[in-house]
Amino acid sequence: MEENVLHLTPSHASSIPDGFVLPAGHLRPATAAGANVSLPVVDMSGGRDEVRRAILDAGKEHGFFQVVGHGVPQQAIRDMEAVCHEFFEMPAADKAAFYSEDKSKPNRLFSGSSYETLGEKYWRDCLRLVYPLPSGDTSGWPHKPLRLREVVANYAVLARGLAMEILQLLCEGMGLRRDYFDGDISGGRVAVDINHYPPCPEPSRTLGLPPHCDRDLITVLLPGTIPGLEVAYNGDWIRVQPVPNSFVVNFGLQLEVVTNGTLKSVEHRAVTNSAAPRMSVAAFIVPADGCVIGPAEEFVGDDNPPRYRTMSVGEFKRTHNVVSLGSSINQSIGVKIQEQPAEGDVKQ
Repeated sequence: MEENVLHLTPSHASSIPDGFVLPAGHLRPATAAGANVSLPVVDMSGGRDEVRRAILDAGKEHGFFQVVGHGVPQQAIRDMEAVCHEFFEMPAADKAAFYSEDKSKPNRLFSGSSYETLGEKYWRDCLRLVYPLPSGDTSGWPHKPLRLREVVANYAVLARGLAMEILQLLCEGMGLRRDYFDGDISGGRVAVDINHYPPCPEPSRTLGLPPHCDRDLITVLLPGTIPGLEVAYNGDWIRVQPVPNSFVVNFGLQLEVVTNGTLKSVEHRAVTNSAAPRMSVAAFIVPADGCVIGPAEEFVGDDNPPRYRTMSVGEFKRTHNVVSLGSSINQSIGVKIQEQPAEGDVKQ
């Protein structure tokens, strides 16, 4: 395991292994213009009408926003941050049994991206833990640190609660019933990715994660204190500066498909740095296995035909399982209905 997990390898190296070196043309850094654009910050403790408008506007413009005043107890956040650090600081022997390169395993420690990447390697270690609904069974999680199961399970419930509240606000803003996204579309599980990005000796030659769109419904990210997330915007990259006591929220591809493009899932990536390790925690709201993903009838009409194919959640995941550095919006392929160069509205 030690040779495959980045945070267990020697940290004094002056260069990165060749497998992590990415083509220079795909490593365009954020420009000064991108650095001067900030993600909207929504205070969820404000009036409901104001919060609803702010979330919908921010989501339509950026697909990403930060939230404060969210009601998640600060102690739960501090406990989560602490137990994540404790896990990665444990001796290798205590983590070895949990390491796996088998992507079919719901709970595992691995290095790199969870997507198929056509051979590229990425500068990230990740502990992925799945919190199934409604059982909340954590028996397959690591038993060390001793409080990991309790803390992460509590955090998963709180993160999902925040995600569902945001979805309800979006529904109100779009004229839907508040519980529109309850049920199978959000009721499968919460997938928690505990991301650890060790210091990188050559951050200009690699990435922590490739440009990608999240596949699930909505993501709630605990960003940590060290910047590293970058979001695509107007042909550039926005460098996200974490706001104290905030979460970063972004729409997944499934939300884009269900709303027939009213809401957009936006590409983002993780960059590295040479000075300090970075930790973040992403909570993904995952549908039930039997769910079908497609444009909902409320978002389709004579003047707004379906823009996306309808498919099972399993097919959806397979369709969006490959990330290619050569594509600018690399996860729209295979799901959008392509217009044909003919008269009328003929689709394929």
